[in-house]
Amino acid sequence: MQLRGVLTILCTTLSVAYGLKCYTCDPINTDCTKTMTCPTLLDSCMSLNVNGLITKTCTTGSLCVSPMKCCQTDLCNGAIPTGASVVLLLVSSAIITLFL
Repeated sequence: MQLRGVLTILCTTLSVAYGLKCYTCDPINTDCTKTMTCPTLLDSCMSLNVNGLITKTCTTGSLCVSPMKCCQTDLCNGAIPTGASVVLLLVSSAIITLFL
């Protein structure tokens, strides 16, 4: 039981020590695949899209206001995949097969 407590504290300390990782880019440096480790006081990742100009960086969660989108896990400010799901592909294939 004590080992479990020690491991929990150790894991928590290590995650705080290494900091949050966020994607980073701005309207000038548009490569949004670069990552950075946030400084200690910056506890959130931020994404902002204003008129098609995208900014991603580390921020403080308390400063996050609309239209900013903030999150608190590693690389959470990346793009959300928009590809077709496997279920959608299977259903559409079945429908096409039935009517051909």
